Amino acid sequence: MSNRAETPPLVAAARDAAVPAAEHAAEADAERRLHPAVVEAIVDAGFARHFAPGETAGTFAELLEATDVLARACASAGWVASVTASAGRLTAHLPAAGREEVWQKGADTVVAAGLIPAGTAEPVPGGWRVDGRWPYVSGADFAHWVLVAARAGDAGTPGTVLVAVPRGDIAVQDTWFTLGMRGTGSNTVVVDGVFVPRDRSVPLDRVVAGEAPEPSAPCHRTPLKAGNGLTLAAPLLGAARGALRRWTELVGGRPGPAAGSVSGAVDQGAYEQVLSRCDGEIDAAGLLLARAARTADSGAPGPDVARNVRDCALAAELLTTAVDRLLHSAGTRGHAEGEELQRLWRDVTCGAGHNALRFPPAAQLHARSLLER
Repeated sequence: MSNRAETPPLVAAARDAAVPAAEHAAEADAERRLHPAVVEAIVDAGFARHFAPGETAGTFAELLEATDVLARACASAGWVASVTASAGRLTAHLPAAGREEVWQKGADTVVAAGLIPAGTAEPVPGGWRVDGRWPYVSGADFAHWVLVAARAGDAGTPGTVLVAVPRGDIAVQDTWFTLGMRGTGSNTVVVDGVFVPRDRSVPLDRVVAGEAPEPSAPCHRTPLKAGNGLTLAAPLLGAARGALRRWTELVGGRPGPAAGSVSGAVDQGAYEQVLSRCDGEIDAAGLLLARAARTADSGAPGPDVARNVRDCALAAELLTTAVDRLLHSAGTRGHAEGEELQRLWRDVTCGAGHNALRFPPAAQLHARSLLER
């Protein structure tokens, strides 16, 4: 009997999805959206249903590995797959009737999320009147439902509520013009005076705390901050590994210059140091994220939430540093328009700029948690 562990189902499916993702990666970058075949592959792989309530929910560790695999082929595909899984997990926090309505057509329902409190929810009989514009909603173009955070004007539900709005009640504005992660199509969702019943809403602080009603799996009790950075850093890990692979193809067997070359002899040792250092930095980031995934999978990580936030932000810094070094050492060929290496550099740079992966606030949160122990 073999002692080799079986490949988790989502990871195996991600390998299949990586084929069309790689084929259409350059097109996604140019068109600023994923090709329909890639969207279909992501859904068929099981990312949308990975954390779905009412199903056998998956783990953060499996999502990390699967996203890594997919993002090596296309960073934007990996990003959309990961955040789609994350948005599906958030639906577990809705009341039972709301959860059932969102998932009534099956576990492959695609949910997108806009967690910036960019709109308002005015209390009306039976629910809310929701208005607003939510930028940076990855996957909005093909989502069946969108979760948006809105400032509530209800003394009984102070603060912010997360509401579920069906595709037919939103408009999507084409606003995603960025340096990298262009294929994510993270456009702006507009909701104009839409009625949302109370059963399709939940106070955002309950989501942040991981207080899902009738939780069916540990992932539904995981505080938002324990897993949010992980789902954003995971595609950067895969993209960095894709960049290392591409750099090796470009530079790894680089020959010395011809006799009499003006530029002089090539120092092969310098390239070996780049390869070893970048490989080590990417591995270190992977180890940090793997620990964060194990912590998130514990369901109630307590004080380790702050460490997860720190680890994800630090991993993002390690990955951007490594990919910067790869691009700079690849020479002019690595900067060519249409070259995969520079596209992956843009993707990692852009993804690491997400607010949830900024190191200064992560360090502050973690440092204070250490001092309070």
